[in-house]
Amino acid sequence: MRVALDAAAAAARAGEVPVGAVVTLGGAVVAIGSNAPRTTHDPTAHAEIVAIRAAARALGRERLEDCDLWVTLEPCAMCAGAIAHARIRRLYYGADDAKGGAVAHGPRFFTQPTCHHRPEIYAGIGEGDAAALLRSFFVTRR
Repeated sequence: MRVALDAAAAAARAGEVPVGAVVTLGGAVVAIGSNAPRTTHDPTAHAEIVAIRAAARALGRERLEDCDLWVTLEPCAMCAGAIAHARIRRLYYGADDAKGGAVAHGPRFFTQPTCHHRPEIYAGIGEGDAAALLRSFFVTRR
């Protein structure tokens, strides 16, 4: 999670909402993603999507069933869908997102009967640090 938190901090320095994500395979980092919708002019460039795309390229396959995803913020519905499609084995996330999250909040994507893949989910990993990054970022914006 430390690598994901560092990626989130890098996103904040670039003026992006501080969210970072890391895909690992067997404990080794395969790909790192930071939020980048503003800098790339791509509304789908959430940290999870950036990391999943990079991991798929690095591994040369679209299914990441033996990979884990570490992300600093509870994934939204779009990212939860990408996690399911990529067949991510385990999802570890830091801070809850009561407003935009789709794992423990909102649609609770992975509990839906139409969801074709459900990763193991571990919430609250590095939650304090992730929440502090987000609070600090938005304090400077308001």
